[in-house]
Formats: sequence, C-alpha cells, structure tokens
Amino acid sequence: MSASSSIAKFSDRRFCVAPMLDWTDRHERTFLRLLSKRAMLYTEMVTTGALIHGDAKRYLQFNKEEHPVSLQLGGSEPKAMALCAKMAEDEGYNEVNINVGCPSDRVQNGAFGACLMAEPELVAENVHAMQAAVDIPVTVKNRIAIDEMEEYESLHRFLSIVSEAGCETFLVHARKAWLKGLSPKQNRDVPPLNYELVYQMKREFPHLEIIINGGIKTLDETEQHLEHVDGVMIGREAYHNPYMMIDVDQRIYGENAPPPLTRHEVLEAYIDYMQKQMAEGANLKHMSRHILGLFTGEAGAKAWRRHISENAYKAGADINVIKKAASFITS
Repeated sequence: MSASSSIAKFSDRRFCVAPMLDWTDRHERTFLRLLSKRAMLYTEMVTTGALIHGDAKRYLQFNKEEHPVSLQLGGSEPKAMALCAKMAEDEGYNEVNINVGCPSDRVQNGAFGACLMAEPELVAENVHAMQAAVDIPVTVKNRIAIDEMEEYESLHRFLSIVSEAGCETFLVHARKAWLKGLSPKQNRDVPPLNYELVYQMKREFPHLEIIINGGIKTLDETEQHLEHVDGVMIGREAYHNPYMMIDVDQRIYGENAPPPLTRHEVLEAYIDYMQKQMAEGANLKHMSRHILGLFTGEAGAKAWRRHISENAYKAGADINVIKKAASFITS
C-alpha cells in the first residue's frame, strides 16, 4: 500500500509509464494498454508552439483505449500553457503534465524543461494559469536539481513554491540534470540516483502526491518504492521489456484480474489493432517498432527483432511480416 492511502485510494498513478520522446506515441500507448488497464500513460512531450502554430489535431490524437492518459506539455509562458491545457481537456485527456525535467539543448533554448528547476516561481505561474483554465489535474514532472544546485534545498524549495500555486502531484526523476557537460542520454544514467531524497520529500510534504522515477525496472522494486511514496513511474524498461507490465493490475492495483494474457495473446490483440490502423492508412513500420521487446528473454527473440527490423520498413510490408517474425519464437 502507498505511503499515503488517502491519495492512493483515488489515484491511478501508482504505476505510470513515463513520457518518452519518439517512443510513447498513440500506437505504443495502445499496445501498453493490452498489458495493463490501470497504469497511467503519458504522451511524448508536445510543445505549446507545436499545438498553437502546428497541426494540433495530429499532436493531440489518441485512441479511446488509452485512458487514463496524460498529455505532457513543454512550455513556460502561462497564457500559452493555459490555452494548450484547455485543448488537452477538450480532447479528452485525463491530465496535463508540465515538463520540468528534459535536459536537451532544444528544450533549454525554448526556456522550458529542466532549466525551469531554477525558476519555481515561473512554474507556479504556469500551474495557476492552467488550473484556472481546466478542471482536469495539472501535474509536474521534475528533476531533483540542476547543475551546481544543492539537491535538498533545490527540491524542497521547488515543491514548496509550486505546490502553493495549487499543484498536488509531482513526478520526480530522482537525479540531477546537468545542463552543461552531459548529453540528454548521459543525463538519464550518469547523475546518481537519490531515492532517499524523494522519500524524504514525501515525509516533509505528506499532503502531496509524490511519484518516483528513475532506474526502476521491476514490479518488485515498484512495490518497495510504494512503501515510501505514492506511485512509481517506469521509463525505458517498459519500452524494451513491456511484458514486465503484465501483472501490474493485480500486484500494484490489487485487482482480481483474470489470468494474464500470454505474450502471443498480446501479440494477436495488437495485430488486430495494426490491421485496423493500416486499413485507415497507418504504416506498419510506425506500429511494429513498439513490439520489438515483447519477447525479451524468450527463445527466438533475437530472430523476431531482426525480421521485423529488416522487413517492416519495406514498401508494401503487411501484417505477414509480424506473423513470420512470431514463427521464430520457440519458447
């Protein structure tokens, strides 16, 4: 049970899949929903500029099966963020999340992402404006600190100021982000994890919903973290080894679920989805890439991945590519 039962009882965020650029698109989220009906799913980050000046319909599109699903926004101008939050609510999203964690140059140049850890007052302004515009929850995904900032002082100040503006839920990546000297990829691995600091923040801010993120790979680890915080967010492991989510509803949410689908049953369901999408003009390569990790650890998994990688991108590729790849699984 979560450290805060009053929050956890009504929360879908006990198990979340992180927003991952180029990965957590609507096809990936629909695939993950076959594994867990309860996990909270997050979109790739979408910038306010893309929504206001670009093809908003394309960026906001999602499948009804994805609920509960949150739109992650990148931006720092309160009026623009409020407008985009309203667009998310009107489209049917369950939540809108502010990116205060991404360390890429593109994000820094746009004055949002992890650099906002140094400007909690501005984040608070955004939260206030967004909450005035929508009824769905406005949440924040943040780091514990950036660059030379002291970790405890930085995170404590950030949570204090932003929560006073009305934010009740923080998804905390338990690492610093180094905006100078480390690449975005290095920022996911090099700065040391500080889980205990996140636990401490939950103790010091018991009224807040605190979700922990960073380096978590198993449901055993998830259950250990839930002894200290309200929820866990898993990133790359859910993409590279998605079948690890198959017991989430039973183990994390305590549901008396029917026997979990086998990997092949999950694949059959996703094949049905892909066929329907292809009938509407979707390309196989945009959907098949998300299932390369479905048979991780199984005999024949390497051949499965190779066949899809080498053939799904070819002109005229159809669902038979996936069926042929499945024939290589011998376990």
